[in-house]
Amino acid sequence: MPSYELITPDGAAPIKAWVRGVPLEDAARKQLANVARLPFIHRWVAAMPDVHWGI
Repeated sequence: MPSYELITPDGAAPIKAWVRGVPLEDAARKQLANVARLPFIHRWVAAMPDVHWGI
């Protein structure tokens, strides 16, 4: 079993999020999905355990 959660938004690169046992804000999840839809993302987006929503 991988140490990360694999999030696969529609029409986007996969997101590898090392957040097992750590709360992930809904806004942060949406922001990660938006980033994963950018045309220059190669292979996947990585999110660390301290991920949070913001600019």
